Amino acid sequence: MRAFWHRLGVPGLVDVHTHFMPERVLRKVWAYFDSAGPLTGMEWPIAYRRDEEERLAVLREFGVRAFTAMLYPHKPGMASWLNDWAAEFAGRTPDCLHTATLFPEDGVETYVREAVEAGARVFKSHVQVGGYDPADERLDRAWGLLAESGTPVVMHCGSGPQPGKYTGPEPVGRVLARHPRLRLIVAHMGMPEYADFLDLAERYAEVRLDTTMAFTDFSERLSPFPGAERARLADLGDRILLGTDFPNIPYPYVHQLEALERLGLGEEWLRAVCHDNGAGLFGLGPGLGL
Repeated sequence: MRAFWHRLGVPGLVDVHTHFMPERVLRKVWAYFDSAGPLTGMEWPIAYRRDEEERLAVLREFGVRAFTAMLYPHKPGMASWLNDWAAEFAGRTPDCLHTATLFPEDGVETYVREAVEAGARVFKSHVQVGGYDPADERLDRAWGLLAESGTPVVMHCGSGPQPGKYTGPEPVGRVLARHPRLRLIVAHMGMPEYADFLDLAERYAEVRLDTTMAFTDFSERLSPFPGAERARLADLGDRILLGTDFPNIPYPYVHQLEALERLGLGEEWLRAVCHDNGAGLFGLGPGLGL
């Protein structure tokens, strides 16, 4: 791990897609993966099933200098208290980018505003798990607020590993048509609708994509990235960010880095994706601190 980023000449990694959440919520997420539930539909062993302090120690040992606490509600009434937990977690975890979430419900604009004013630096939206239309009118003012504040939003909106009622590029395209300055980070490279989400990134200057699970052996068996689109990865190299899904991955963390390296897009591209793009987006200094 450390040899990888030392070779690139960067002070570590910036991972925009890692999961930390209240322990009882995380245990339920792990139980869902264990049961091969309908949103996964396959065996999915958790590679880093450890307690919170051990997981933090692992990321730091890997040299991940900044990461997120991706958490998400699956029903109304959850987002606000998840945000309270995430604010407390960020307060005691200085290398975690203060993360928040949202759901289409009464009061969403209020708690999104409160989270931004409290210092939230990134939001998580999970269209598949939440089962909601990102273009829902109840979210419109919240998206506007996030666009105005320049707060990035990592959104699971692609149809992998299983499609949802509102997954895919069309609902997201409607959001961006209303809020073209929204700093949207499409999780998982938009898997499996890779080309469609690359189209959105080309159309909107603030749209980015994260690499979470993309290009790995696990994902290539299920949703291979089309070879014809590889040149576009190079063209959009300034808007692709490292994401991994730690700890909920079925392989070692280093495999995500190996998968990116074997794309053959060069060290400058790897340096941007694994560190510089995230550091620039979140205003991280050159040292190991935030």
